[in-house]
Amino acid sequence: MNIENLKDVPQHLTQLAQWHHAEWSYLNPGTSLQGRIDKMQAYLKGEFLPSTWVAHMNDQPLGSAAIVQQDMDIHLDKSPWLASVFVRPESRKQGTGSALVRQVMDAARQQGVPTLWLYTPDKASFYKQLGWSVFSEEEYHGHRVTIMSVQLSQG
Repeated sequence: MNIENLKDVPQHLTQLAQWHHAEWSYLNPGTSLQGRIDKMQAYLKGEFLPSTWVAHMNDQPLGSAAIVQQDMDIHLDKSPWLASVFVRPESRKQGTGSALVRQVMDAARQQGVPTLWLYTPDKASFYKQLGWSVFSEEEYHGHRVTIMSVQLSQG
């Protein structure tokens, strides 16, 4: 398995957008698949925020994880956010998701990010195993989510 920045493997953008839309469109009401594809074009610019990493093998995408300035339309005081952590179902439970999350954490640490945030409707225990702590549990777009953070440096 390789993990590369999406800007270096842009052929995977549409597949990732399809996966993300199918998985989380309920948390982003009003966003179409094409809107998601259009928004993800920003990941190809090569900037740190936003950026996406893609796990792939034999040029087949296995999953992705991103870092974005904002991932919720609330908590605008918190930034940046780990987002769009997804592993295709047939590749789960093989360490791909953990490797992707660690990749984003390492990249953020190298950029001097002191704290990274995320929210999840159902994977808090997965993130706890990777060193994340619960900040709060609350309602977001009509769904219960857990907001979490991880300290990356003493900054």
